[in-house]
Amino acid sequence: MWMAIALLHTGASISVTSFTVHPSTVIGIIGLAALYEWGQRRTHRSGRAVWFYAGLVTMFFALNGWLHDLSDSYLFSAHMVQHLLLALVVAPLLVMGLSADMLRPIIALRGIGPVARWITSPIQTFAIFNVVVAAWHLPPLYNFALAHHPVHIVQHLMFLAASVLMWWPVLSPVPELPRLSYPGQMLYLFLMSIPMAIISVYIAYADQILYPLYASAPRVWAITPMNDQLIGGLIMWIPGGLYFYTIISVVFYRWQQRDGVDSRAGAQIDWVRS
Repeated sequence: MWMAIALLHTGASISVTSFTVHPSTVIGIIGLAALYEWGQRRTHRSGRAVWFYAGLVTMFFALNGWLHDLSDSYLFSAHMVQHLLLALVVAPLLVMGLSADMLRPIIALRGIGPVARWITSPIQTFAIFNVVVAAWHLPPLYNFALAHHPVHIVQHLMFLAASVLMWWPVLSPVPELPRLSYPGQMLYLFLMSIPMAIISVYIAYADQILYPLYASAPRVWAITPMNDQLIGGLIMWIPGGLYFYTIISVVFYRWQQRDGVDSRAGAQIDWVRS
């Protein structure tokens, strides 16, 4: 019944000359920046800050302006672009911006270390991320979030938190919460692409509209609701999958580079000994 009451929760209109800014996102981003600066002041500053602030800037443009208005009020496919930005761009940038010196005092707090080690283990991060993504793309939850803005905020917060955890076994900046080995990272990233592909296929090849609120939205670029849903599923499936394979290639390159350095170092030691 509630789906027939309103279009989507924003009711925003798209204009090239207007850029809507939502106070809740600004408050959250400023809060993260302030917390980061507090952590920086307690430790020595590092060059990692550029990554963290790049993540915050990307988050701002993902959750405001034209992409936000398109995703909230017009196109499911735009919403998928927004979700991929949060999971595959913003989250890893935030993790890359953290330093060991910043995290160690937190991990050292009583009771925090064991919980942190448990929740950042590969099995847990894999399960948490994929359960969160799968659950929020179920039509009842997804449609409910579209119709209720506070729930939509919770959805994005859960996506972002789960995504940060998902990247931890690959990008962890602190040895106490270690990264996987290079082969482990490659396997982990490959396996991570499979559940996303399954969800994407479910969406792309559905024979009915899964998210009816988009069907009642004004049409943009003459994209029909079914084509919009198909495009959204394909965006999650193809660019999302290729992104993971690209990172796997980067990890493989770094692995080979490290082995090459180790081999040269070993050869030099053998030469000196001889």
